[in-house]
Amino acid sequence: MSDNTTNLLLPYILAAQAQKHVTHNEALRILDGLVQLSVLDRDLTAPPGTPADGDRHIVASGGTGDWTGWDLNVALFTDGAWLRLPPRAGWRAWVEDEGLLLVYDGASWIGTTPANLQNLGLLGLGTTADAANPFSAKLNAALWTAKTVAEGGTGDLFYTMNKEAAGDDLGLTLQSGFVTKALVGLFGSDSFRLAVSADGSTFFDGLIVDNANGIVEQPQLPRFKAYTNYDNYVGVGAWTKIGLNNTDYNDQGCFDAGTGLFTAPVDGTYLFGATLLYKINASATARMRGRLVLNGATEIRGSFGEISATHVTLATAIWLQTMVPLTAGDTMELQGYFRVADGYFAADHTSFWGCKVG
Repeated sequence: MSDNTTNLLLPYILAAQAQKHVTHNEALRILDGLVQLSVLDRDLTAPPGTPADGDRHIVASGGTGDWTGWDLNVALFTDGAWLRLPPRAGWRAWVEDEGLLLVYDGASWIGTTPANLQNLGLLGLGTTADAANPFSAKLNAALWTAKTVAEGGTGDLFYTMNKEAAGDDLGLTLQSGFVTKALVGLFGSDSFRLAVSADGSTFFDGLIVDNANGIVEQPQLPRFKAYTNYDNYVGVGAWTKIGLNNTDYNDQGCFDAGTGLFTAPVDGTYLFGATLLYKINASATARMRGRLVLNGATEIRGSFGEISATHVTLATAIWLQTMVPLTAGDTMELQGYFRVADGYFAADHTSFWGCKVG
């Protein structure tokens, strides 16, 4: 019969043994050191200078001093001396300075975090997952980084999201205070879409990219093309706003055909252009001018033009084009001018257009 227990090597009290309390206390000392095992650390190779009674350490490889030859053993300081506790397979130890639970596999101490997690029903990181959100995380930062070539990887990193069919939705929901402010992804089709919302219920498409050809659409881009369906008479010597009472298109309703004004809906850089076609009144010697005007008063630099050669009715034209920064609420209008003689700006050919470009 052995003098010690099989697993923890606790000393037995032998028959007719004297001073049985010594053996009994030795067994208690070992139990006290091993049960609910929690060590201070696992990276020391030599005993600390001022250990406290009951301190425990896993000795790092290369033990010295009183720990010589104790590599990976549990060192227990008790009754003023170090006691060696050789680990056996299956022992578990909490490492206090790392907040880590280890298990001894017979050769080394290994982490208890599983290397593989498969087919989990719910996973919550810092919060509780539920059926609606089987994976939930509450944190302030997250990192995805590629496995390098030196680590056996390719150096690349791809994050793949997949939906079942083209008519399904796939995307990222961006929220503020749990109110959706933006959607990015493939919604109801395979075309890429970026949509925004102020209230989480009404959404506006800011960008759509056709997946079949890569053509980009900006559905909410302010843009218009206006024209007149009547001849605009303008006398000699006075800049006059040209009436443009029809539109070929008028996205966002930014052009008012009643007033002939474009009003900038948001701050930005805008591109404008115009065509002014001359129609004779009584004299072919008129000199036709055109310009674009900001807020009814300021001529836009680079938008002025004049035709001073001999005019031919419905064949003489000015083309204007310029780019200008606008503040929300600014207006733009097209003005015409005749000198030497009066005339008309011809119906159906005189037009004004613009769009936001930045």
